[in-house]
Amino acid sequence: MISGPALNALRRVVDPEHLLSTPDKLMEYGTDGTKLTFIPDAAIFPASQEQISQILKLACKFGFSVVPRGAGSGMSGGSLPVNGGLVLGLNRLNRILKVDQDNLIAMVEPGVITADLQKTVEKKGLFYPPDPASKDISTIGGNVAECAGGLRAVKYGVTRDYVMGLTVVLPTGEIIKTGVATMKGVAGYDLTRLVTGSEGTLAIITSVTLRLIPKPASTKTMLVLFSDVSSAAKTVSTIINNKIIPSILEFMDRICLECVQEEMEIEILPNAKAMLLIEVDGDPRILEQEAILIKKICQKYDCLSFEVASDNKEAEKLWEVRRKTSPSLYKLRPHKISEDIVIPRSQMPELLSFLSELGNAYNLPIPSFGHAGDGNIHINIMHDNNRSQDVASVKSIIKAIFKKVIEMNGTITGEHGIGITKAPYLDMEFDEAGIKLMKRIKKAFDPHGILNPGKIFI
Repeated sequence: MISGPALNALRRVVDPEHLLSTPDKLMEYGTDGTKLTFIPDAAIFPASQEQISQILKLACKFGFSVVPRGAGSGMSGGSLPVNGGLVLGLNRLNRILKVDQDNLIAMVEPGVITADLQKTVEKKGLFYPPDPASKDISTIGGNVAECAGGLRAVKYGVTRDYVMGLTVVLPTGEIIKTGVATMKGVAGYDLTRLVTGSEGTLAIITSVTLRLIPKPASTKTMLVLFSDVSSAAKTVSTIINNKIIPSILEFMDRICLECVQEEMEIEILPNAKAMLLIEVDGDPRILEQEAILIKKICQKYDCLSFEVASDNKEAEKLWEVRRKTSPSLYKLRPHKISEDIVIPRSQMPELLSFLSELGNAYNLPIPSFGHAGDGNIHINIMHDNNRSQDVASVKSIIKAIFKKVIEMNGTITGEHGIGITKAPYLDMEFDEAGIKLMKRIKKAFDPHGILNPGKIFI
């Protein structure tokens, strides 16, 4: 609970309209993409790193917690105020500070919308590849905090591969800079890499220096249907073994296809059990050759159909299949738990067979789609929260999935982070010594335990 004197001190930091403390105005800051709800005691919206520094110093003095928040699109509860306290919204720090075409870097504040940055740099012939599904609403600060991935990760990597430097406010109020604005730099510990992906538990990001690359000249999009998952998985590995790295290589299983097909103009063959959505980018002449080779590989594994978009309009039509997949799954059950595990891509058939058996055992549908190129599969457990049996089954299913994934040398999260939803399972992936080391790092950054408590560790 934030005391009266603490609230009065916060009112001296920002203008009154940027501090909310009445329940009716706090509801939207107590939930996120998980649909879980924890109402904060107050929400504050600073306009500078100096104001953030003052707020954190007050938190240490008065002993209230501070929970940084971007757009609230996270899927693991990282921005939820589980212990009440103060939500610190970063949406007012939303400027693109610089786009340096000569050195291929951008400097931005954390509240910049990911898609807005992409559009801005693409007008200059540059490219910011990280492409999370939430890019039209998610912010760069949130992407850095969660180390967001996205559809293009198979070729271009994830957010951490583009973060060169940060300005952050430590939980004790000090403002520090990490990293560099040059292509090389190895001085000291890599604090930039440590803060990236730390889920708002180590520091509050106030500016980000990002690496850019030249914009690819052209793209080519293909949609391929297969009669079984194994053929689709073998196609993925063979494409990459032939030295073609698609910019996007997406997978959908049969349950997803059944859910989405009635909403689409594209015909989904009744015997199709798997779909690949493939996109390559680069020099147009090379793309033509790659598309021909990809088609031959797909035919080698007896694809049922192979469709190539002739222009951007047709490509957009193919992309609609992927975009409509997630919302279409609610036809199966009213509620959904989405897990974002990663496995070696060659083991995808084994995992999907396991999921089918698991769904049958618990009588719940478990559709899967995601980033086949890097083995990052989004597993959706469809259920009804109003049925106690479903709720109990979901917990058992999640634990069984994570156990299987770890046995396959995978990880329990590739994009969403640990937050609160996966905290109970962290010890399935890390041994006790590793978790203790992480907790010591957290303590070193946040000796008073005020920044985003209750996340990652239980």
